[in-house]
Amino acid sequence: MVIPPPVKPPRITKFIKPYVLRMHFTNKYVSAQVIHSPTATVATSASSQEKALRLSMENTRDVAAASKIGKILGERLLLKDIPAVSVILKREQKYHGKIKAVIDSLRETGVKFI
Repeated sequence: MVIPPPVKPPRITKFIKPYVLRMHFTNKYVSAQVIHSPTATVATSASSQEKALRLSMENTRDVAAASKIGKILGERLLLKDIPAVSVILKREQKYHGKIKAVIDSLRETGVKFI
């Protein structure tokens, strides 16, 4: 007698928002990346550690640098045809300062937020 496999519930990946914005701030640099949740791969990223960006920035860790990183990330997202992302902030992160600068500059480039 063969027992059929149990019926699986719908995969959770149907309910996960596909592209998630993650930001990381250190004492020296600002970085942001967009992760494709179902495959757990990085869709695109931008950081003030990149050599081409470091030369054009006066400071690599302030709000102006965060704004520039958001603008560059937004342009890269639109080049890859990713029109919308969602943001998951950590518990200690508030919509203020560098985080606000990254998100606002992403909005200015035309990226929508889910």
